[in-house]
Amino acid sequence: MPAASRRVALIDLLLLLMTLIWGTNYAIVKHAFTEMDPQAFNALRMIVASATFAAVIAWAHRRAARLARTAGGGGAVSSLVSVFNTRERLTPREWLGLAGLGVIGQCLYQYCFIAGLSQTSVANSALLVAVTPVLIAMTSALSGREPVGWGHWAGAALSIAGIYIVVGGGAGMNGSSLRGDLTMLLAVVCWTAYTLGSGPLMRRHSPVGVTGLSMIIGSLLYVPLVSGHLRTIDVAAVSAATWISIVYSALFSLCVAYTIWYAAVREIGSARTSIYSNLVPVVAMLTAVLFLGDVLSPRKLLGAAAVLAGIALTRMGTGRLAAPAE
Repeated sequence: MPAASRRVALIDLLLLLMTLIWGTNYAIVKHAFTEMDPQAFNALRMIVASATFAAVIAWAHRRAARLARTAGGGGAVSSLVSVFNTRERLTPREWLGLAGLGVIGQCLYQYCFIAGLSQTSVANSALLVAVTPVLIAMTSALSGREPVGWGHWAGAALSIAGIYIVVGGGAGMNGSSLRGDLTMLLAVVCWTAYTLGSGPLMRRHSPVGVTGLSMIIGSLLYVPLVSGHLRTIDVAAVSAATWISIVYSALFSLCVAYTIWYAAVREIGSARTSIYSNLVPVVAMLTAVLFLGDVLSPRKLLGAAAVLAGIALTRMGTGRLAAPAE
């Protein structure tokens, strides 16, 4: 198998790991909301994630510098640069771009996603998040950033249909959930802008660097914004399981999964990367079956098969998609 094909196959496997992390994270976060204010929970996990990213970026920078001084270290440096570190300096324009990503993709997105998830059902959330690949593909196609063929459109439509089959029975529109649905839709728009806006930065800089720095900027805005929610935490009433879930969600859902997402955006393009997000509700369903005793009905199996078929359609006839245009 050519090196490029092996690289793309590895990205696909990592994206499957990402969907496993995000799919199981729904249940973890929802349980934590019973003991802690949602925005307070999110602020704490963003603090943990930002501190982790800062430590990893500093370590990677020192490691790359040492390897660069070592004879024959060029190959190792290149491998490290690809994900963890870059020797390119950020220009003033790029710092402005990072600030924009921090505001829209971290602060505003996180606030809207958590607020929406706490005010509407998981089913409604899953259906709204399923719009993300279509919105990203439409924006990419209209702006000329990425080629989007018929297979991708067909795969996206089939995946959305599959998600509706899986969770549609639990979805509904009423006065109590409408605000949450609209807030979640705004989160989807923010995530789309964040994914597409990272393209130019990702070509010169590492996924860890772009994601970590934008998250640090976003956290510096987000934490003061929700400081009133943080003051509601009753430390004595919070169980050890919830404190563990904060750390787990920060390290895996924010650090590991975000890095995989943006490594994939750089490697195969945002349109094809985003279609994997439609696997998240399927993973959440399987998690409920395995750990909560939910019944895996023929309807849910059919929906899961449709989602997988939709993702397969987006892979047909495609290798490495062109990186988004400047």
